[in-house]
Parts: sequence; structure tokens; C-alpha cells
Amino acid sequence: DSRVNDIWLVDFYAPWCGYCKKLEPIWYDVGVELKSSGSPVRVGKMDATAFSGECSVINFQSVPAELKGDLAYNYKGPRTKDDIVEFANRVSGPAVRALPSKQMFSHMLKRHTVLFVYVGADSPLREKYNDVASELIVYTYFFSAAEEVLPEEVTLPELPAVVVFKDGGYFTYDEYADGSLSLWVNKERFQGYLQIDGFTLYELGETGCHLMWYFNRFLFAYRLKGLIQRVAKEYREHFNRDFQFGHMDGNDYINSLIMGEVTVPSVIILNTSNEQYFLPEEPVRTMEQLVQFINSVLNGSAQAYGGDGFIQRIKRIGFDARSTIMSVFRSSPLLGCFLFGLPLGVISLMCYGICTAEINDAASEDMDPQKREGLTDEEEEEEEEEEEGAELHQLEGPEEGDEMDDKDPQEKKTD
Repeated sequence: DSRVNDIWLVDFYAPWCGYCKKLEPIWYDVGVELKSSGSPVRVGKMDATAFSGECSVINFQSVPAELKGDLAYNYKGPRTKDDIVEFANRVSGPAVRALPSKQMFSHMLKRHTVLFVYVGADSPLREKYNDVASELIVYTYFFSAAEEVLPEEVTLPELPAVVVFKDGGYFTYDEYADGSLSLWVNKERFQGYLQIDGFTLYELGETGCHLMWYFNRFLFAYRLKGLIQRVAKEYREHFNRDFQFGHMDGNDYINSLIMGEVTVPSVIILNTSNEQYFLPEEPVRTMEQLVQFINSVLNGSAQAYGGDGFIQRIKRIGFDARSTIMSVFRSSPLLGCFLFGLPLGVISLMCYGICTAEINDAASEDMDPQKREGLTDEEEEEEEEEEEGAELHQLEGPEEGDEMDDKDPQEKKTD
């Protein structure tokens, strides 16, 4: 009943869900943090299996979710206390926050690695900016400011304008070159170079860009990391609209992607729209080689692997099944033998029983022809007459004489 007037951060859970149980202690800390800080956000939980009707009305798509009036904002970030509290505070406020002074602007610039600011008076661009802010506030903050609030070194070609401050610089939205403001914001909300994890990879998939990163497990890979960072900064004008740069620790994800084993450190380009990937033909050691590799992907001359086609999906199902079985045997050989050996043994016994039954039936059917092969014509006629006589005897029943013969001697003497 208080949903319309209050702001709720709700964890929609299921009693049998393991991930929900892991979130319980974190969720308690989130509630304590928001209450102690004086936040207007109220924290609660709802059993989605017991209150399915209420959950369908809310129409949440992930857990947790923040309910603000008639709106539901779904949280899609890491399940840590700090990230969830940051999400709650960001969504609870206005979609676009004002920066009234240079001191406030400087404070927000230090606090946020990526900062979107609308500069200018009311305009159709301002309306688009407000709509985008309402849509993407679950990911980042949106601000508005007058031109006088910006630092002196910031010069804008025209007003109004939408500017993003990140990577030690600022970049202006160009409606003709960048197209949709929503797509531009969704792409620019990431730093030029970032560490990639599972959540970041999922969010980058929504942008549809090429993702270039390397896999690092050892300290000597810093040189390759420096090359990619230089390309991301110095070649931004050439590659920013099509590429996102970063790195990922370990090679587990790339091994599952290419369904094989790759050495580390390695460079790969992934097309997030169709899951195609590109690998350099030779090890990358210079920035010229790296730029040449990226250009070959852009002009279509690089060899593409993988994809999301039907055959590739079938291969991936087989690879995932094999990987699962192998992981079970590595972690617990006895459990693997029980899980997979017992069903295979039962199936083998069933198949053996079916096959042996068919062989016995076939052998019994072949016995009579084999016996008849060694008989002459007269012997076959006599055997057939005996069989016919036996059948006729069964149909007519026993005769009186037969009945007398079947009686005991004592009964015969009495008669």
C-alpha cells in the first residue's frame, strides 16, 4: 500500500534458490547501511513463489529491484553491498541532478569516472536527455549545468550540448555523427579501457560493439596491456564507435568461447552482436601490429571464427557437456563414476537382455527347419500324420477305454 509514496528496494527471492540464500547476509548489510545513512529507500524482501500475483503486477526482470512510484528499476550489477547501495541512492533521486556551482562540478568529477552533463537551456535535446536519463539511470548518473559551471579549458562548439567527462578528457555528442542519443550514452558510459568481468561483459553485449581485450595471468603481460591502452587513447577517433578495449584475468571465458585452449597473454576481438571472434595471425609485439590487426577486422580481411549459427550452437552444447563431465571427474572421481557409470551400466544390461532375448527367439524358430532337413519324404509324412492325430485326439477328448485304463487297479476290481 505504501509503494506509491515510498521508495522500496525489494529482494524477490525463492526459498529453494541458492543465489538468493547467498544474498541474505549482504541484503541485511544493505538495509543497515541505507537506514544509518538516512536514505529514503526502504529495504524489504518478497517470496516470489508465495506472492506470484503481486510479482506479476510489479513486472520485475531481475533481483533485486527498486520500486519508485509506478516505476520498477531492475538491478543488474555485482551483488556486493557497496554496488547495491550505490544503485539504491542513484535511482532514489531525480533522473537528472543539477550542478549549481563549480565546486559541486569539481566534486562530482572526482567522484565519478564517467560523468554525463547537459549544458544549456531547455530544448528538444533536453527532453531527449531526460528520457535517456530515466531509462539508463540504473547504470550511471546524469547531471545538468550552466556553461559557467564548467572548467575554463572546456570549450563547446555549440549550445545546448551533451558532454561526457571520462579518461581525463571530455567528448561531445554529435547528433549527425553519433545517431541516437540513447545508443551514444549506452556506449560512452564505459571507460575507454577497463577490466572486464562477467557483469561488464553482459552489459557490453547490449552495445553491439567489437570488444578487444587480452587475457592476463602473469605480471609480464603489462607491456601488452600498455599497448592496448595507448591504442584506446591515441586512436579514439578511429576506433571508439566500433571498439571497446579492456582486459580480463585468466582464460576460462575465452576457452569456452573458442572451445579450445588459448595461451596467456593473448589478444582477441569479439563481436558481441553475433559472438564471432578474431585472433591475430602472429603474436602482437608493437602498436603498429595491433593497429593493423584492428583495421583488418574493420575492413573484413581478418578471418572470423565462431558465431551463433545452428551448427556452432550444436558444437557448443557438446563442448559444454564434455566440459561439465570432465570437471566432475576432476573434482570428485568417485562421484563422477557413480553419476555416469551407474546409468551406463543399467542401460548396458537392458540392451544385453533385449539382444539375448531376440537371439533365443530366433534360435527356437530355426530348430524345426533344421530337424526336417535330415528326414526323408516318407518320414516327414509319418510325422505329419502323427501330429494331425494328436491334434484330433485333443479335440475329441478321451475315450471310455482310455478312462478305464486311467483308473486304479482297486477301482477296476470293484467294477
